[in-house]
Amino acid sequence: MRDFLDLGALPRAEVLELLALARRLQERPEPAALAGRILGLLFFNPSLRTLASMQAAMARLGGQSFVITPGSGSWQLETRAGAVMAGAAAEHIREAIPVLESYCDALGVRAFAEGRDLAADLAERGFTAIADLCHKPLINLESAMNHPCQALADWKTIDELGVPRQAKFVLAWVNHPRALPLAVPAAALTMAAQRGMQVVVLRPPGFAMPAPLLQRAGALAAAAGGSVTETDDRAAALAGAQVLYAKEWGSTAHYGDAEADTRLRAALGDWMVRDSCFATTAPDCRLLHCLPVRRNVAVADEVLDGPRSAVRQEAANRLYAQMAVLHRLLATR
Repeated sequence: MRDFLDLGALPRAEVLELLALARRLQERPEPAALAGRILGLLFFNPSLRTLASMQAAMARLGGQSFVITPGSGSWQLETRAGAVMAGAAAEHIREAIPVLESYCDALGVRAFAEGRDLAADLAERGFTAIADLCHKPLINLESAMNHPCQALADWKTIDELGVPRQAKFVLAWVNHPRALPLAVPAAALTMAAQRGMQVVVLRPPGFAMPAPLLQRAGALAAAAGGSVTETDDRAAALAGAQVLYAKEWGSTAHYGDAEADTRLRAALGDWMVRDSCFATTAPDCRLLHCLPVRRNVAVADEVLDGPRSAVRQEAANRLYAQMAVLHRLLATR
């Protein structure tokens, strides 16, 4: 494994090896495995878990890290090809990425979707431009349509909860005051399909998962013995579910149109996870959410603070999943 950009691009056997490594490092740490190694972290967007867990993972393995936040303590960076740089950005990624990679042994980059053009975001044009400039191991810390570190931690959490391989997994849209990116729901969809689960995408009209993401997940699920379907029928989707993965995302019918998106979600306040949502699920159905979560908008207090919630365990697993990724990328180089 040279880079860690997309969980779905890895053979399933290699993902299982990463998960086994994460469990081993959790139980038997290797505090000198990455001694002398340096991880560069480039964050175009805010972060709590991803930033803290990556730094902690590198430190737990004996390495060091530095963080660059463009426009906050460093120059703003231009990402567009052919840009006339007469605005706020003082430096282009064509210079910045080669310079940063020369200071480290691996580079992690977080760059959200622009949220204006669905086709462009599906093509991952922004992240691809950065990847093309990087010749050191590169880690995707969230791109327009992917978050493989989150997905690996989610898989580890589901395994720890004892959820059977072919259990029913519901990726449920929940409300939020504004449109959010598709990266985490797309990664969760891929992860559950690759694991071999019976995946149901539950969302209101106007928030359908883009067809290319569903098609890819369907192929991964078929190869692993699972399935992928999509519906707006909440009762049917939740019946018998063993995992309810709550997540917010913007309208795909009005992608890039904030006003239309706001009008559409104005009537969707009841798309919130409450205790009543679990009336027809499996008795031991658990709640996952990548965090941060808007309490009593996306998920009610009664669920987040109740026994079904595994969100803290899920967040804790970010550390161990990323330790495994860093170990695999750097320990043998």
